[in-house]
Amino acid sequence: MEYVTLNTGAKMPLEGFGVFQFPDADECERVVYDAIKTGYRLLDTAAAYMNEEALGKAVKRAIADGIVTREELFITTKVWVQDEKNEDTAYEAVKASLAKLDMEYVDLVLLHQALGDYFAAYRGITKAYKEGLTKAVGVSNFYPFVLANFCENVEVIPAVNQVEFHPFFRQEDAIALMKEYGIVPQAWGPLAEGKHGIFTDTELSAIGEKYGKTAAQVALRWNTQRGVSILPKSTHVERMEQNINIWDFELTEDEMKKIGEKDLGHSEIINHFDPQLVKALNGMKIH
Repeated sequence: MEYVTLNTGAKMPLEGFGVFQFPDADECERVVYDAIKTGYRLLDTAAAYMNEEALGKAVKRAIADGIVTREELFITTKVWVQDEKNEDTAYEAVKASLAKLDMEYVDLVLLHQALGDYFAAYRGITKAYKEGLTKAVGVSNFYPFVLANFCENVEVIPAVNQVEFHPFFRQEDAIALMKEYGIVPQAWGPLAEGKHGIFTDTELSAIGEKYGKTAAQVALRWNTQRGVSILPKSTHVERMEQNINIWDFELTEDEMKKIGEKDLGHSEIINHFDPQLVKALNGMKIH
């Protein structure tokens, strides 16, 4: 595993395990436990995923079984739009997440969307950071024009911005801006949620054959070589093992460029610029 240093000085694994769309508590607990056994040390959840409690149980079980210590883990959660109303609601959301996780602290708290009063909400999670409830704070789904304005007006620069990064939506301008502010780019959906035939893509597969890797492994490695932290997910141990087994090869500059040429210049997973989506996200209640 390779690590990246956050602006707090903390080390974060470049690859982690995400639990989006694992609402079933028993399944989530099982897959997180399996992920920890497989070697994942960065675990990413969110209040809106409705599985913080299950992830916390898996972590406690793994610690009890002697697989890992809490200090070896890097755990991220996110404050949902419903709680991005003001400083107090965001601060209380962090405490609610800690209660569900059954932890004294998390390593990173993100604002889940650039919606609501996200400046006030960020002050709330910054308060939690100053009190030691989280080791770092950051944002998610903040596009470059939003992020630039945000960074110019906050007290604590975000440590991480978690957005959509994969070969079909590479967002080089976003990465450049994050590097300018010392923010680590992190990819949700690094495998494009299975779209665009990414698992059987002929070019990715051909590159993979050279290294004895799959198309998915090539896509994941491509992101990490750009300095992007990745959060693949799977319910199957075999796929978990494949996804984490990307640290023994390196793509050439030509291969990196060829993969980047797949870029469509837009997302085909979610359109944050759609007013109807904005209204829907604002209306989504998690408590």
